[in-house]
Amino acid sequence: MLISTLLSSPWSTWGIAGLATAGVIIRPFSWPEFVWAVAGAVLLLLLGLLSPAEAWSGVARGTDVYLFLTGMMLLSELARQEGLFDWLAARAATMAKGSATRLFTLVFGVGTVVTVFLSNDATAVVLTPAVAAVVKAAEAEEALPYLLICAFIANAASFVLPISNPANLVINGSHMPPLLHWLPTYALASALSIVATYVVLRWTQRAQLRHTVSTNIEIPPLSAAGKAAAAGIVATAMVLLVSSGLDIQLGLPTFLAGVATSLLVLSCSKCGPADVLKHISWGVLPLVAGLFVLVEALEKTGVTRALANVLQNLVKNSAILAAWASGMVLAIGCNFVNNLPAGLVAGRVVELAHVPDHVRSAVLIGVDLGPNLSVTGSLATILWLTALRREGHRVSAWAFLKLGALVMPPALILALAGAFAFG
Repeated sequence: MLISTLLSSPWSTWGIAGLATAGVIIRPFSWPEFVWAVAGAVLLLLLGLLSPAEAWSGVARGTDVYLFLTGMMLLSELARQEGLFDWLAARAATMAKGSATRLFTLVFGVGTVVTVFLSNDATAVVLTPAVAAVVKAAEAEEALPYLLICAFIANAASFVLPISNPANLVINGSHMPPLLHWLPTYALASALSIVATYVVLRWTQRAQLRHTVSTNIEIPPLSAAGKAAAAGIVATAMVLLVSSGLDIQLGLPTFLAGVATSLLVLSCSKCGPADVLKHISWGVLPLVAGLFVLVEALEKTGVTRALANVLQNLVKNSAILAAWASGMVLAIGCNFVNNLPAGLVAGRVVELAHVPDHVRSAVLIGVDLGPNLSVTGSLATILWLTALRREGHRVSAWAFLKLGALVMPPALILALAGAFAFG
């Protein structure tokens, strides 16, 4: 009887969801993140806390996200495999003309472009090793200032476009604003976020950027396949901009564009499909699916409805206060639970609460930009740490937190203020 009572309690669901999320963030035994999310979902099923139909409903809710991620991962891996990012980073290093500060600015610019058009995960996973290689070739005194760019810009520029962060799709779901509505809503906020992040990060790294860098940098040749990958990425960006402008969900167009670009690139590449597919981080898909199931279970306990009621009451008292509070709370909160599950819950709460547009904007900015506070804040930062370790560099959680505490708050405040200017 006691066991039955415990299993029927919402605390059981909350506990399993909390432990699964902690596993995703901490990665005990160095097991992949998706193992913990899927394990939590399976445990909910085995204990009868979630029916198979409810679990499938949670998985199906993420269909557009799976298609989007698959397309983006294909594009990113093709670009990496054909040396496009190495070529871009080397070009940036050459343009620095011996100035460490100029190199820092150029790498920041490349990171911004990659984040905007290929998503923050691409910046973390693909650009990080390219930057490490170029910094080594440039004989920079310190590599870390340039590598930190890949982590911070991945979040700071992640709401320029709907495609810049998978969390944008999660929060908006089937209610993704048309591009012509998105751009004016987030243009000023994104610009302020990017500029504030650059200024503070540049200021904190000023001592390490006083040295000169080598001007003798070899630019790797860009093959025909690399040029095809670049053309495919540009074409994909155009397709997604048009799709967003026509209020079409972005998952299927992204997937189709990724497949089409793959066929184009592989037709003139020495590599085969297996070379591309085996290097893609497929574990991201079950990770997202598992998190969707966890959110479905949380919703069943009524927690999302309760949070929606709290948000509705805040909006009734003061919509502006509700927007500021939502953005700030989520910005801090996603560092405890990671921004993907936080975005999943926040997206459902916003949907249930029927909040004004500027409150939804504040929620999205908090989820996207807040992770710049700590290494646990976003999947992109976790992926960046993994890429960093592969290159022989390490950043402690405490060191990142001290830097994030300086970089994130001004960018968040300015971005929220910029979004409210159009609220």
